[in-house]
Amino acid sequence: MKLFKLFLTALIAMAPQVAYGAIKLKDLVEIEGVRGNDLVGYGLVVGLNGTGDGLRNIPYTEEALSSLLERLGVNVQGEDFRPKNVAAVLVTATLPPFARTGAQIDVTVSAIGDAKDLNGGTLIMTPLNAADGNIYAVAQGPVLISGFSAEGNASSLTQGVPTTGTIPNGGRVERELDFDFAALSSIRLSLRAPDFTTALRIETAINNGLKAPIAKMLDATAVEIQIDTRFPSPAHLISEIENFEITPAQKARVVVDQRSGTIVLGSEVRISGVAVAQGNLSIRIQELPGVSQPNPFSRNGETIVVPHTEISVDDAGENKIGVLEENITLADLVDGLNALGVGPREMIDILKSIKAAGALHAELVLQ
Repeated sequence: MKLFKLFLTALIAMAPQVAYGAIKLKDLVEIEGVRGNDLVGYGLVVGLNGTGDGLRNIPYTEEALSSLLERLGVNVQGEDFRPKNVAAVLVTATLPPFARTGAQIDVTVSAIGDAKDLNGGTLIMTPLNAADGNIYAVAQGPVLISGFSAEGNASSLTQGVPTTGTIPNGGRVERELDFDFAALSSIRLSLRAPDFTTALRIETAINNGLKAPIAKMLDATAVEIQIDTRFPSPAHLISEIENFEITPAQKARVVVDQRSGTIVLGSEVRISGVAVAQGNLSIRIQELPGVSQPNPFSRNGETIVVPHTEISVDDAGENKIGVLEENITLADLVDGLNALGVGPREMIDILKSIKAAGALHAELVLQ
């Protein structure tokens, strides 16, 4: 891990400080109204090898199984059955934009009871509902598990998450979304990374590319396009402009993940003149108790322990102070901090202090 972090730091330091290259318009924006919709359903996974729900602890699994069997013509009322090969699950999926009836989508299956493993199970036909309560797809099929679990009398082993799996193409679309893209008179492009300069460049690129003033920047997040009559449909217009190349303007940003110690610095980061010192104060406390014994042939003497503590302070060591010159670049910053012997954890504290001092000219994002 330490070698990986050193290698990553070296790559960042060697990165050339150039402007962002041109990126296709389709990679910078989303089309408003063209999005996926979340689906969810409740179902049963059967065929497990004794790793399903304990029906005494999870009564809703038994109720769902009884209801399923009754719909299939099997009367189980009053019967005492305790199968261990059934698990109650929640099934989730995303209905992609423009999905047509009969199209297949991937689904995710997650146990909600005390099932130990879904490996080898099969999801029984499960309706998938959207937020409006309507059924848009139905899921069914064998569940694929990436993790596994094994146990014996004295120990057990679990790798991955054996209670969550997927069914590739396990859902079939039964109902289409009511969205007529061809009837739109205008299209609004939403920037994934809002920025006024980037929005203006998109407007200019579209107008210059089509030689018509049909695009207008609304704000930092959106550009509105009027449908050009030269194109038979909005889809034809989008296919024409989505490959236009734009050079985005990005904010200077430093992203810090405090849990893992990961630091990502954008190439536009600038630092004003500032001095950085890394303290290596070390305090060591060591207990060395002594033993005091009575004189030989003493009648009333007793052996006692005499406490003895040694405290040493080392504030010399390899302490260093570095001066970062005015308006240095990302590579200069990384080189300067590495010269101080600073690791990722210490670098996080230094970046916070530089930001507090007003010398870090970038957005500091802490996660």
